[in-house]
Amino acid sequence: MIELNVNGKTVQVDADPSTPLLWALRDNLGLTGTKFGCGVALCGACTVSVDGQPRRACATPISTLAGARIVTVEAMADDRVGRAVQDAWVRNDVVQCGYCQSGQVVAAAALLQQKKNPTDRDIDEAMSGIACRCGTYVRIRAAIKDAARSLA
Repeated sequence: MIELNVNGKTVQVDADPSTPLLWALRDNLGLTGTKFGCGVALCGACTVSVDGQPRRACATPISTLAGARIVTVEAMADDRVGRAVQDAWVRNDVVQCGYCQSGQVVAAAALLQQKKNPTDRDIDEAMSGIACRCGTYVRIRAAIKDAARSLA
C-alpha cells in the first residue's frame, strides 16, 4: 500500500510502487479526469499538480510521491484560481474535442498561482508541451489572461 495525498485527502493505493500516478488515479482511485495521451510525458494530457507544479502523471511513479500534495482536474473548482480558470475556459469557448483540457486547466492554474499577471511568454512557457490537437492555443492564452483579470 502506498499512501498519497490526492485532492486534499489521504488515500491508500494498492499498487506496485513503480505504477505511474496516471494509472493509480484512474484505475485505483476512479479519478478519470486525468487523461492518457502518449504515455511518455510528451503530450501533457495527463498533467496534474504536484506540490503546485505541473507534472506528467504518466511518467511519475507513485513511489516518488510520499508527502507530496497531488491535485487533479477534479479538484480545480475547489480552489479560487482553479475555478477562475475553469470559468474563463467556458467564457472563451476554449474546448473543442476536450481531450487535452484537464492538463491545460491544471497547468494554467499552476501558472496563475505563481504569476498573477502572466505575459504571453510566461503563458507560452507554462503551457508548452501540452499538445492541443484542435489548435485552440489562441483561446487558451486568452482564457488564461481572462482568468488573471478576474482574479485581480
